[in-house]
Amino acid sequence: MRWRESSKPRSGLSGEPMVWITAMGLTVGLVMVVSLLGLILINGVTAFWPKRVVYLELASESPARLAGAPILAGEVVKRQHKTAPAASQRQQVEWQLFVGNKESYGLSFRYVDIDDIVAQRYPEQAMSIERLEYGDAIGEPLALRIQGEDEWPSDSPGFADRLEHLVREVAARRREIKRLEHSAIGAINARMTQLRLQRRTLEREDAPSGAAAYLAIEDAMAPLQARYENLAAEARELRRLQDENQLVYRIPSGDEVILPLGQIVGYYFPNQLGFWNRLGLFAHNMWAFLSQEPREANTEGGVFPAIFGTFVMTVLMSMAVTPFGVLAAMYLREYAKQGVIVRTVRIAVNNLAGVPSIVFGVFGIGFFVYFVGGSIDELFFHDALPTPTFGTGGMIWASLTLALMTVPVVIVATEEALTAVPRGMREGSLACGASKWQTMQRIVLPASAPGILTGLILAMARGAGEVAPLMLVGVVKLAPTLPVDSVFPFIHLDRKFMHLGFHIFDLGFQSPDSEAAKPMVFATTLLLIALVMALNVGAIWIRDRLRRKYATGVF
Repeated sequence: MRWRESSKPRSGLSGEPMVWITAMGLTVGLVMVVSLLGLILINGVTAFWPKRVVYLELASESPARLAGAPILAGEVVKRQHKTAPAASQRQQVEWQLFVGNKESYGLSFRYVDIDDIVAQRYPEQAMSIERLEYGDAIGEPLALRIQGEDEWPSDSPGFADRLEHLVREVAARRREIKRLEHSAIGAINARMTQLRLQRRTLEREDAPSGAAAYLAIEDAMAPLQARYENLAAEARELRRLQDENQLVYRIPSGDEVILPLGQIVGYYFPNQLGFWNRLGLFAHNMWAFLSQEPREANTEGGVFPAIFGTFVMTVLMSMAVTPFGVLAAMYLREYAKQGVIVRTVRIAVNNLAGVPSIVFGVFGIGFFVYFVGGSIDELFFHDALPTPTFGTGGMIWASLTLALMTVPVVIVATEEALTAVPRGMREGSLACGASKWQTMQRIVLPASAPGILTGLILAMARGAGEVAPLMLVGVVKLAPTLPVDSVFPFIHLDRKFMHLGFHIFDLGFQSPDSEAAKPMVFATTLLLIALVMALNVGAIWIRDRLRRKYATGVF
């Protein structure tokens, strides 16, 4: 008994306080993560919720007046306390209003001291208009000016129905213009470009039989040119019709504004909406954000090209990194003779995982773009030079660069998964007469698939959120065409693309209107997190199915 008492530690901390300390650290970390996600979720979702428009009557000495007008109208974006002298008797509260009408006011947001507000009201005729340019407008409709008809005042019967019908017409024409310019004219331009390259080759070679081939190319160009001119004339006519009818409205400063209906994307009367109407408009705004292209320096419109580019790039990166990472891990663990060289390679792989991502971007532009892409242009696209085809940033080079950056993660995870396969399974397979490769193919790899997919999930999570290397090897602020379209060969991996991570960077740090870009920043961040989680959930589901299928004593 005395021996047991003397064997107890007389100094130092016991295990229980350390358990509490580690639990406290875990709790703090979880609270920080949940708080960050909650902040992004709240700000990202509220960006789509339609807000009421308030008309404020301001005091004569208020600095918030615009153009000297006593009325200021807008959506209340934020209420905050401000710093002021302690002796001041005024309330230290101000409102931030989105006032719109950027072309008239020169700004989209305004701060109003709450003590400068004499009165406030919410008129039902207040109208919020989403435009193609200059952001949203806020005002009260006055009349419709329709070509060949008398002016329709806003208080005339049928005004709302006629306005809705005309806005739907301009939306349909806008879609037709997009189809003509992107699909029909784009296909003709692609074919004419091929013919021009063939003609340049004939002119360069100056072969005796080149005259007949040259005439054949000219004969093929003539109908294409005629078709191009007809489609271009049709698109011009549609654009003319877009500006034919006009909406006249009054902004809060008292000025009247004439807006062509072709500039209207959508409109609504925010002070007339009930809860269910707001919920429906909220769903419409979210769908428009997911399905439309960006406008106004990416501060308006949607992010569909960025969603598509992020998804395709992540899938291509996964397809490239998986075989190389798995094969390298298999060789290091199963075939290579363990010694100094293999240990050195493992140390190099671990160190490679800590290299800054921008270094991989520099390597990607030097090796993939200039060397590999330039060589491909010299061999297969010589006629198009000096305009590069693959010798410039593109989807394929961005995917390979990120695959190279994430391959250490896959190698390490695959090695650990291969090591975890019980030795008895290998020996049993070999004892039954299977070769080493057959054992690897049919026993070891299926059993280690869950661990391999764990490494792939980590690689996808890191690759989908990287921005720095992409800025060098293919991502752009605005991509006019997607890497996949209806033009042969349908998949264009040489094209530049948009990415959600770069979209966030561009909105947050390069936008000309940082205040207007804030809602888009939170919404795009929330979308990027959701996309990464969706990809990870899909990979985890596949991993769990494989884990149940090839269940062993280890997994």
